[in-house]
Amino acid sequence: MNLLLHTFGTGGAFDLALLGLLAGAIALTLLRSRQPTRRRIAQRMRLAVTRAGTPRSRAGGPDAADQLKETLSRHLAFVGERVSMFGPDQRAALAGKLMNAGFRDRRAVAVMVGLKLFWGTLFALAAIAGGPFVPRFGEIFAFRALMMAGAFVIGLIVPEYALGFVARQRKKAIAVCLSDAIDLLVICTNAGNSLLVSIKRVAQELTRICPPLADELKLTADELQVSGNIASALRNLALRTGLPSLRSLATTLIQSQQYGTPITQALRTLSQTMRKEQMVTLEEKAAKLAPKMTVPMMLFILPTVAMIAAGPAIIRLIAVFHNQQP
Repeated sequence: MNLLLHTFGTGGAFDLALLGLLAGAIALTLLRSRQPTRRRIAQRMRLAVTRAGTPRSRAGGPDAADQLKETLSRHLAFVGERVSMFGPDQRAALAGKLMNAGFRDRRAVAVMVGLKLFWGTLFALAAIAGGPFVPRFGEIFAFRALMMAGAFVIGLIVPEYALGFVARQRKKAIAVCLSDAIDLLVICTNAGNSLLVSIKRVAQELTRICPPLADELKLTADELQVSGNIASALRNLALRTGLPSLRSLATTLIQSQQYGTPITQALRTLSQTMRKEQMVTLEEKAAKLAPKMTVPMMLFILPTVAMIAAGPAIIRLIAVFHNQQP
């Protein structure tokens, strides 16, 4: 106890009290939401299946990085499944964000909840440890508690911002290659292939060019092969990516199947429309470039040009005034 008080400084008792409150809240939450025995058995079965499907290294044993990743995911999912602080609506919204970012595992939501709690606790501990370094307010218990609560909330928000960044980057990568993928679909359908075969072929060709789009198309092809419901598979494709262009593609293909119109002509028209939209977007970015360059030019380029142009004249004036002094 004396060692802990010495470590946290003069406000060690306050820090230990806050740590005790935080640990007690986490323990109560975990005990209150313990899973039944059947759910624990189902979790062990899912874990066994996941371990059986874990990729192996060249030597035949488990890869160290994959094993560490699986261990961390299992522990985070263990915490996330037992914490009931997030409601069904929040978990559903989080599942949609994870799906847009490419995480479709069953434990993705639980892992994300556990990750949010981990970062929240880490930020709260950092706020408690940094409390003594805050001048004038570092010794006030209420201020430290408020600072710990604020840091915990910030820690809960940070993983969602990171997830949103990953989802935006993935959407950009898919949107860039989507028009090329539609052109490849046009070529495959012109060759007489069915929609299922065409999607499989395009996914195979895009594996190295755009892995996210190839992954989504492979999953769509698997859904078509299993269920045979084209409308449902295409709607799920648009829902997983969250792109309006893919939603337009799904709507076009569904209408072509319903009304018997040629798929090739509809895909060609949609590809032309997407390329025009890309050109309009590029032109819009180019038009915004001039106003955006005004402030950097005024701050960095204009002073340099002024110094180069007026520098010699100023130096000569200084020399003239210096020589005229008695």
